[in-house]
Amino acid sequence: MRVTGTGHASMRIDTAAGSILCDPWVNPAYFASWFPFPDNSQLDWESLGQVDYLYVSHLHRDHFDAAHLKRYVSKQATVLLPEFPTSEMEDELRELGFTKFLKAPNEQVVELDGGLKIMIQALTSPTDGPIGDSSLWVEYDGVRLLNQNDARPTDLSTFAELGHVHAHMLQFSGAIWYPMVYELPQAAKTAFGKQKRDRQFDRTWRYIDDLKASHVFPIAGPPCFLDDELWQFNDIFGDEGNIFPDQSVFLREYAKVGGTNGVVLLPGSVAEITTDGCETTHPVPVEEFFANKVAHLEEMRERKRPIIEAEKASWRHPEVDVLGEMKRRIEPLLEESIYLAKGVGGPVRFDLVDTDASGEETVESIVVDFPGKEVRPYADEKVRYRFRTHRGLIEQLLHSGEVDWVNSLFLSCRFSAARIGQYNEFVYAFFKCLSEERLQYAEGWYDEHERAVDAEDITLGDWVVQRRCPHLKADLSRFGIVEGDQLTCQLHGWRFDLASGRCLTSVGHKIRAHRADEAPAPAPEPAS
Repeated sequence: MRVTGTGHASMRIDTAAGSILCDPWVNPAYFASWFPFPDNSQLDWESLGQVDYLYVSHLHRDHFDAAHLKRYVSKQATVLLPEFPTSEMEDELRELGFTKFLKAPNEQVVELDGGLKIMIQALTSPTDGPIGDSSLWVEYDGVRLLNQNDARPTDLSTFAELGHVHAHMLQFSGAIWYPMVYELPQAAKTAFGKQKRDRQFDRTWRYIDDLKASHVFPIAGPPCFLDDELWQFNDIFGDEGNIFPDQSVFLREYAKVGGTNGVVLLPGSVAEITTDGCETTHPVPVEEFFANKVAHLEEMRERKRPIIEAEKASWRHPEVDVLGEMKRRIEPLLEESIYLAKGVGGPVRFDLVDTDASGEETVESIVVDFPGKEVRPYADEKVRYRFRTHRGLIEQLLHSGEVDWVNSLFLSCRFSAARIGQYNEFVYAFFKCLSEERLQYAEGWYDEHERAVDAEDITLGDWVVQRRCPHLKADLSRFGIVEGDQLTCQLHGWRFDLASGRCLTSVGHKIRAHRADEAPAPAPEPAS
């Protein structure tokens, strides 16, 4: 099995029975904030796109690059389609000209022509990517590969049961806006960033240990930030709180925990994987490339500057009545929302920053009032969540009919945020569900999740706790770490106070727990 690195989470897998192109991403994503690093735009995409199969793991725009798919990937390719709860991915791919689809049953091995076998595991909670994420397992002639990309399954047993994996591709770096955009003192940002960076690596080590593959390939990050406004997010300043470490940092950190089987794929690297080993050739020496990272980034910044400026010029739509359009689009969804609206539990404020004719900064504040089920001007009330961004970005979201403000505005990092109290996942879940189809799916998922009762308990240290994490059902016997009276689920880093059961990371999500030497508290009497 030959694997050609094509940048970020993208790779081309070649076997004698067929070729698969995975997640090709080249064009800037999220309001021209994210670019692939190392740069992959100069690869021979005309040739790379001539494949038998296309696999797109999910709809995040650093995995689903519509313009690139339309121009370079053969429309004769059969799309290996994850079993997602909505038809959005298939619909978008059909619009790009793809007509052949293999709808892979979830977690079932499918044998393709020539003995090539694949299995796709789809994750379908509202917090998995933009309504869904997935991983691809491939086997040919006894060689097995798992492309986990940035999916976060509760465990990897489904893949391990199919036999020893020889190549494990997985995310290790950040892909979020936290904590950089929060209006916090720099020392606090650094501390929170270091915690997140450490959790990212801890989660990666856990996955690697679960699968015990012959070779581990760090992929799906980090992006690079070439706009001058975002340049500080690149991990080139010695900031221990930067959440975007690169592949060379991965190898260094992996070595600290005993890892010796890491393999880096640069764009154009080729790995020949067999049951006995892995031989990799690179277009340039890996160590030399990352030693000159700053120079590479600076060269990219100058080369991509016209692209960024052209993107920025396209965002302004002064003809859009922002308040009126937000009311028209969001209020019907607020009326239908039960779980998400209750979960948010208060007004969310957007401060839209603009510049008037005299050059003075102006701010229009708009509130999405979840209890009141309306969008209205801000009325000087207390809000627990506030977002501040350029007015033109909201104009563009409304002009284009974007249904996912997470997979656009928030991942762009082109905003600042402030909140009172804990992180609230329902805020972000709602703003990625700005369509009837998505909202109804998310409401149904939370309804089912709310009703599910996990009766099984496990013992962790001095505590007896429910086996499944209240957040997304991770198995705490594998991901749970108890320190004193606190439990951390390493899958997503959520923390719980065991004495009270209270979630310390977000609102809601109470955990059931009691000390091992004490009887559990009696269940409350049902209401009469």
